[in-house]
Amino acid sequence: MPQPLRILLVDDESVRAAMVEEALGQEGHEVICHLQSPASLNDMVERHAPDVVIIDMESPDRDTLDSMSQLHRQNPRPVVFFADQHDPDSMQAALKAGVSAYVVDGLVPTRVRAILEVAVARFDAFQSMRQELDRTRTQLADRKRIEKAKGMLMKHQDCDEPQAYQTLRKLAMDRGQRIGEVAGNVIDILEGLEKGL
Repeated sequence: MPQPLRILLVDDESVRAAMVEEALGQEGHEVICHLQSPASLNDMVERHAPDVVIIDMESPDRDTLDSMSQLHRQNPRPVVFFADQHDPDSMQAALKAGVSAYVVDGLVPTRVRAILEVAVARFDAFQSMRQELDRTRTQLADRKRIEKAKGMLMKHQDCDEPQAYQTLRKLAMDRGQRIGEVAGNVIDILEGLEKGL
């Protein structure tokens, strides 16, 4: 791993937490925050901005899954979950809640580096796919708005499609906005006019 990671650790057993912290320290990583329970997980991630979250417990309970889901939505980070017991249902629930790596049989010091590397790589790949999906959705929504705005301009200004598109482009350039945003504004204005008629 190119640089040491700043880690937020959630572990309800202080002896085990000390061992985990020592194992991470031997790999050059720093535990910047230790929580006994995941109740304030999202707030603490927002406050401390760790690179990785490690949760070490028997298995994820409902509260832990809820905390991880909230974190995944609001402050996404690579999350490594070390579970003491193998339970396929718990593992599936944890992965759905945003866990990047789910490791059974607890933390083994010799495997820390590999596990963290996999978790960070998996998280980065997922974030890239998510951003690409968001871009694609935005482009699709923009296209729909542009088509609708062109149709409304053609009707209201008695022009053809290329002229309607040119009108949208000129408005976008004049305002320094994306053409999809301008199309949305045009739709709002023209729908308002139609309702006022």
